[in-house]
Amino acid sequence: MADVDQGSAAPTESSPAMDSLNGIDTNGTDAAVNATVAKFVATPEGTALAYGSLVFMALLPIFFGALRSVSCSKSKNSSDMPETITSRDAARFPIIASCTLFGLYLFFKIFSEEYINLLLSMYFFVLGILALSHTLSPFMNRVVPASLPNKQYQLLFTQGTGESKEEIVNYEFDTRDLFCLAISTVVGVWYILKKHWVANNLFGLSFALNGVELLHLNNVSTGCILLGGLFVYDIFWVFGTNVMVTVAKSFEAPIKLVFPQDLLERGLNASNFAMLGLGDIVIPGIFIALLLRFDVSLKKNTRTYFYTSFLAYIFGLGLTIFVMHTYKHAQPALLYLVPACVGFPVVVALLKGELTDMFSYESSEEVLPHTPRLTHYPTVSGSPASLAASMQGPPSPLWRRRHTPANM
Repeated sequence: MADVDQGSAAPTESSPAMDSLNGIDTNGTDAAVNATVAKFVATPEGTALAYGSLVFMALLPIFFGALRSVSCSKSKNSSDMPETITSRDAARFPIIASCTLFGLYLFFKIFSEEYINLLLSMYFFVLGILALSHTLSPFMNRVVPASLPNKQYQLLFTQGTGESKEEIVNYEFDTRDLFCLAISTVVGVWYILKKHWVANNLFGLSFALNGVELLHLNNVSTGCILLGGLFVYDIFWVFGTNVMVTVAKSFEAPIKLVFPQDLLERGLNASNFAMLGLGDIVIPGIFIALLLRFDVSLKKNTRTYFYTSFLAYIFGLGLTIFVMHTYKHAQPALLYLVPACVGFPVVVALLKGELTDMFSYESSEEVLPHTPRLTHYPTVSGSPASLAASMQGPPSPLWRRRHTPANM
């Protein structure tokens, strides 16, 4: 995945990260000396502010996305239903990601970078508006007074007629959703026209939050397969080749969070960026969200595994930044995040004697939340008529208890 990196004076400049610190040319001319002086050297305060802000921004979508992932599967709107990642999907994901990454690398080598980024900007413009609108919707429902009129709308596309009619799109929304869409469109236009780092981060945070909320791992084993595969993927493409760094620096899209190290000197017009890829947020984030749902399934009113993995993520990300800053070289963040986010909860489960429960937990209620499952086999005696009468009775208390949303 995209690495934690220290940007140069322009976010799309292709020079290595450490060149922004020394900027030394090999010809020894006066021009090289002048260029070195012109290079911006980040102050310790600016560097600390940039790294601290990146960590804080990374934690926001993980925390709130995990909380929203617990209840999003209960939504009746098909657009809010989660996408479940199975073990087969997890095993194939690093291969697909590698092909996509190398394909982008070839595109940037063969075709003009300007035209590729123009096409990608339009794609992420539409996608970012929808993601930001979905992110703002719950906050808007709390801010807007209930006394204001809120009309309901439905966007329905069907195919065929009569009994063969089939729904293609069935999206329900209201007036508040339209207001969120208007705000998101303003941010999108701002991003397209200015490519400002604040607009980039608004879209990036929305993508990350939606990813953590709507991408669900079906069990802990699947999470270990996914994180293990991407652990190798990240190390290979960052340390083994220059593909990851080249694509990250050439790709003008909100797929990373950035924060300027010269904010204190230049304000909002700052341009010397530190960056963190969204993959280093979403991939550990969906595993942390799975552990939160496991905590809820234990019905102990504790969030032990969620908080353990959350603190482990902070530790892993802090270690990534420390190593990157020490060696002045781009680092694969998953090299440090995966062992921390997986290892810490496993150790806690071993100490509590719940390791078997953790790995046997199936997040199946998120897969088919409205499909009843037979959870026990009652013994029924009597005639067939009495059996039929018993089957027409109200649902069992166990069924009601399993489908009552847990209070966060």
